[in-house]
Amino acid sequence: MLSANVPIKKLNDKAVIPTYGSEYAAGADLYACIDTPVSIQPGETQLIKTGLAMEIPAGYAGLIYARSGLASKKGLAPANKVGVIDADYRGEVMVALHNHSNVVANIEPQERIAQLVITPYLTAHFEEMQELSDTVRGAGGFGSTGNK
Repeated sequence: MLSANVPIKKLNDKAVIPTYGSEYAAGADLYACIDTPVSIQPGETQLIKTGLAMEIPAGYAGLIYARSGLASKKGLAPANKVGVIDADYRGEVMVALHNHSNVVANIEPQERIAQLVITPYLTAHFEEMQELSDTVRGAGGFGSTGNK
């Protein structure tokens, strides 16, 4: 299992340092740093603060994903599907939660609102070409490889 040190700063005394739910969890839970409950109307997006800033190491990114329980029970998930925290960002980590359900959803102070995965990435060097190599699939897209 790979690991990396990620310096973290509390911007608010009520902020909760991310925690892993189990020994092999890939994502660390992010917690809402709010003073009172926040109601998110159906179809609405609210920016929820975590009260944290972090220093993600160069060559890594922080990816913010939905928590499966919050998504399945309350219909709440990040509005942008996957948030990306770049290694040079030093501002507060926030989660834009969108209510996909047809009922009002509430977020309580210090509730787990998303999960953060720290992952290495590659930087691509894009090289313009006149032609690309051929494959069996070719230009077939959306559903071209079958339904099952």
